[in-house]
Parts: sequence; C-alpha cells; structure tokens
Amino acid sequence: MRKRFPAVLILSSCSWIAAQQAPVPVAANPAGGPQPAAVTPTRPPQPHTLMDGTPIKLRISETMSSASAKTGQEVPFEVVEEVKVDDVVVLPKGATAIGTVTDASPRKSMGRGGKLDISITYARLSDQEKCALRATQDAKGGGHVGAMTGAIVATSIVFFPAAPLFLFVHGKDITIPEGTEVTAFVEGDMHLDMAKFGAAPAAPAPAPQSQASLVIESSPPRADIEVDGSFVGNTPSTVTVNPGEHQITVKKNGYADWSRKLDVTGGNVHLDAELEAVGPVAPAASPSPQSTPAASPAPASAPAPK
Repeated sequence: MRKRFPAVLILSSCSWIAAQQAPVPVAANPAGGPQPAAVTPTRPPQPHTLMDGTPIKLRISETMSSASAKTGQEVPFEVVEEVKVDDVVVLPKGATAIGTVTDASPRKSMGRGGKLDISITYARLSDQEKCALRATQDAKGGGHVGAMTGAIVATSIVFFPAAPLFLFVHGKDITIPEGTEVTAFVEGDMHLDMAKFGAAPAAPAPAPQSQASLVIESSPPRADIEVDGSFVGNTPSTVTVNPGEHQITVKKNGYADWSRKLDVTGGNVHLDAELEAVGPVAPAASPSPQSTPAASPAPASAPAPK
C-alpha cells in the first residue's frame, strides 16, 4: 500500500495539471484567421422590424484585463458593419455598443487563472434607442446556457454563448486587446419608427377611380363631339371620361353649337343634343342708283282782277 500511494498521488496531480493545461478549443484567430459565419434569422423579415437573432458584429474599443477590471465597469464596443431595415441604415458602422463586467478577478496562486465575465448589453441605434443584445443566435433553451461557441480572441480566451460572456484562461490573467471582434445577436423583435431614421413615409395608395361613360346623341346625327376642347368622335357615340368636371360640346355645320358643363362622378350619363338650325344671313339691301326727282315749285298764281 505504501508503494502504491505515491503513484496514485502523482497520477492525480498529473491529471490535475493536464486539465489545467488542456488546450482551449480555438474558434477564431486574432491574427485574422477565419471566424464562424454569423447565422442570419430564419424567419422572413417583417416590415419596420429589427428581427430577433440579427447578427451584430462588434469590436472592443479598449484593452481589458482581469488584473485591473472591476465588476460593474462598462466596456465600450463599436459596430463593425452597418445594419439595415427596409433598406435603411438603422445601426451605422461605428455606432456605440456597451458591455458590462459582471465578474472580474486576477490570477491566483497554485496556477489558478484570472476570471473575466463580460455581458454585451445593448447597441445604440441611429434614433438613440437601445437595441438589446445577447451572445447566442438562438434564444431557445433559456438563452443563457448551451454549448461553447463564438470567437476566441486569443489562444487562452474563450467567448461562451451565454450572457454574460464567460472568459477564462488557466494560470494567468486574461487580456482582451483593443480591436478584438465578436458577434452578438439582437434580443427579441424590435419594431421601429422608420421616420426617425430619415425614411420618407410611404405615400398612401391612390383610391381607384371609376370612370364614367357618356352616351351622346344628337338631332340631327353625325355631329362632332368635343370633350374639354378635344375632338373625340361623332354622334351617336359612347365616350369614357374620368370623374370630375368636363365641358361637352356638339357641333355641326349649319347649326348652333350645343354645350354643357358636367360634374361627372361615375356611372353612365346620357346626353341628347337638340341642335338648332341657323339660316343664311341675308345680305344688306344696296341703295337705288336713281335719286327721286325734286318736286317742281307750284306756278305763281295770276293776280286777281280788280
């Protein structure tokens, strides 16, 4: 028994050390290696809505370390790629996102590494509203537990899919360099007032207009028809016009023009133009070339005899 005890002790110690030094699964390379592709929402986008699960690519704006970070400290991020809704940018590139240190402790003796928990809370939209974020694309299963995913910012730092994001390293302090990129996801559907993002309000669709039919006859027939001064045919004819006010004129040589002003609202309208004949104008009589002879004066009467 005495000979076996040290061996067991040594084996246990080696297992503990191996566990402490086990390599961390690498999902991203800080030197520009491939990162897992962001998963886009599977549901069809709804109008004016920032959909749940929309990926938001972020970059940390300052270096963080478990040796100096304090619980409750805000962590600034900036948006790497703009996000659009209805083809309008609602989250511009360079916009602010905020995380919070939920737990921080420096490295300890006996090979115990530092601990740093960071929760990425929200991003600030163009209208200054806050867009809640989470660490996983799928919110099912509670949204705070699940298999490890996300991005490794160094060989010793892991982003877990829970919120807060759990970062750990064995045996040393954690350092997240400025410029480290991660992907967060929109928490819940967010309905937006697109007018606040500079989008022009959609013009109301014009109400369909029901055209009107004018049945125009005349006596005598074969007269010209004009609608608002434009020739449209001869009587009898059916003319289609839009609702509104129209001037209808019926003309025929030798007859006086017939005209009516109508305020048409729809349906069928029957018009019967009674044209009045106009006779030829008699020429003015010319004066006679012979002048009437002037009356001759009466002869003087002889004086009466005395």
